[in-house]
Amino acid sequence: MKTQLLVFAMITSVFATQMQGQNRTTVQALNSEISDNLDLRVVASIFGDSKNLRDFERRLNDPKLQISNLDLNNDDQVDYLRVIECVENRTHVIIIQSVLDCDLYQDVATIEVEKDWGNNVRIQVVGNTYLYGQNYIYEPEYYYTPLIYASFWISNYRPYYSAWSWNYYPSFYYAWNPFPVFRYRYNVNNCLNNYTYNHYNYVNYRSCNYAANIYNSRRSNGYERQYPEYSFSRRNSQVNNRYELDQIRNTRNVGSRNDVGYSNNRTEYPRANAPQRNDSQRDYSQNRTEYPRANAPQRNDSQRDYSQNRTETPRANTPQRNDSQRDYSQNRTETPRASAPQRNESPKENTQSRNPSSGDNNNSSRGNGNRRS
Repeated sequence: MKTQLLVFAMITSVFATQMQGQNRTTVQALNSEISDNLDLRVVASIFGDSKNLRDFERRLNDPKLQISNLDLNNDDQVDYLRVIECVENRTHVIIIQSVLDCDLYQDVATIEVEKDWGNNVRIQVVGNTYLYGQNYIYEPEYYYTPLIYASFWISNYRPYYSAWSWNYYPSFYYAWNPFPVFRYRYNVNNCLNNYTYNHYNYVNYRSCNYAANIYNSRRSNGYERQYPEYSFSRRNSQVNNRYELDQIRNTRNVGSRNDVGYSNNRTEYPRANAPQRNDSQRDYSQNRTEYPRANAPQRNDSQRDYSQNRTETPRANTPQRNDSQRDYSQNRTETPRASAPQRNESPKENTQSRNPSSGDNNNSSRGNGNRRS
């Protein structure tokens, strides 16, 4: 009986350790940085390239572009991003929401567009505080004026509100599995390189005071209410927003790549082995160079004597052949010069003798023609 109790206790302890290991693994997965899965600069770039908000929502969820990599509900499928709009006077607030479940949405970012009385348009892309931290804002500068601006300030404008919801998506859309972060960044860089003339300036303040009040009236935070402990401030307690987190990451990457001590160790390692190998190579190279030099004189002497004999033979025969050719060439050239005047005079005489006859013939022919007439 005691042995059975001991075996049972051991089994329960093994299951307990396994459950603890699983819980630790789950916590590590949930602590991954959520903001790595959606770059707001790409959101700003496709917004400036869209015709209207319907086209903008299509580009956000295009399976070919794959702008988003968010999977907030952990179903191993990238969430659909829907777009809704709030308008007040000359201010448009476009809200991007992640569809998590039936009637469950989480705000990801907002695009705030305002037109002042001087007809100057100012735009800001603001990241959600829960995902990106406090005041994570980009101001895009477009090389060309976006076409979407023309659709905002028209008469009888109706704010856009997406008709799609959970399990009810447009025909072009199909869900895809999320990628690793490094692969998503590679895709994002390719998309940003296509818009090289645009600039995305980071700021930490909002230019429109009315936009915050408009947004608060239509706010959706379903994921935030479910997991309040996974906010950006708790995931990254040392920084305020995603921009500061990127600065820390860049300094760490530069320090690890440009570490002087590490580079010196790598360069000194082959230098320490170089002398032993170079000494053997130098002795061997000298022996090889001296070996052909010792054999070279015997072979070169025979070649030089033989080459001189071959060159002297044609030189002795050349004078006799050249004299005969020169005499013969002079005889040939003098002959046509002596006969040339005779041949030139004969054609002149013939032409003179022929001309009267030809004239008579012409006169005769003309006379015959008159007689006939």
